[in-house]
Amino acid sequence: MRDLPLARRRFLQGAVGTLALPGLVLAQDKYPSKPITWICPYAAGGNADQRSRQVAKVMSSLLGQPIIIDNKSGAGGNIGTEAIARAKADGYTLGMGNFAPLSVNQSLFKKLNFDPFNDLVPIFLIERGPLMLTVRADAPYKTVQDLVAAAKAAPGKLAYASGGIGGTHHLSGALFEHTAGIDLIHAPYKSGSAAATDLLGGQVAMMFEQMYVAMPSIKAGKTRALAITSKTRSALMPEVPTMAESGFPAVEVMNWQGLVGPKGLPADLVKQLNAIGNKALQDTMLRDQITSQGNEVMGGTPEQFAALIRAEAPRWAKVVKDAKIEPE
Repeated sequence: MRDLPLARRRFLQGAVGTLALPGLVLAQDKYPSKPITWICPYAAGGNADQRSRQVAKVMSSLLGQPIIIDNKSGAGGNIGTEAIARAKADGYTLGMGNFAPLSVNQSLFKKLNFDPFNDLVPIFLIERGPLMLTVRADAPYKTVQDLVAAAKAAPGKLAYASGGIGGTHHLSGALFEHTAGIDLIHAPYKSGSAAATDLLGGQVAMMFEQMYVAMPSIKAGKTRALAITSKTRSALMPEVPTMAESGFPAVEVMNWQGLVGPKGLPADLVKQLNAIGNKALQDTMLRDQITSQGNEVMGGTPEQFAALIRAEAPRWAKVVKDAKIEPE
């Protein structure tokens, strides 16, 4: 090699160096270079699943790779969220991070197999949505104060429905009960739709429902909305007062969800995915899909999403403790 011309020696040395690093070409592949898996911790057909598919569709077109939805439901969202946390931190397995498993379930379950603060990386917040306190259309309650007065006149008689222990239906009802100083019966069902069916049937007196679920029956004249849990009234139903306007400002509840990844996800990938996610949320059709349900399009930085998760946790831990909700 010493007798070869200098330029040729350098070329051969460079070629040998390249052969000694078989992963070099792969390391330089532009992300993403293959399909991405998006884990949804809830069953197919629900809101988390539908929103996952809607957002993934837009992000897929921006990234130039398929995004495949993988539903891993069960244990209040814990099974799917654990799967996200345990995934390889290469950007090819991400998932939907939801209100309950990220900020509530550590207070509800005796053991979680993941740490929502340290085993997951928030990427961007997709949406927030309020609930509505609803009663049957023929119920005698016209306002929240009417309902509170009836509950105080008959402690332990009125029931509120939920789609299961620890969900936003349940926690909203527990927060309302404690804030108003009333004694209600919690009637948990296997799903929100089953709970709503019994509300219509008169088996329960009230329910805090997701706005997008509540609107059809309200507009059909089957149920009446007494209040909404957002800070301000909804443009879709401006006649419905807020819980604050009804005398209970502490009963402000917003369900939320966003994209998260496993711990160790490289900062540059988080930054890239955050930028793509925020761009996706500017898509007109996606925005309409979110806002038509009464939800707010969010976006923002990973740090803002992380701050929300941490801020919500102690608040709901107090509600769980005050309502004496037993961990599962």
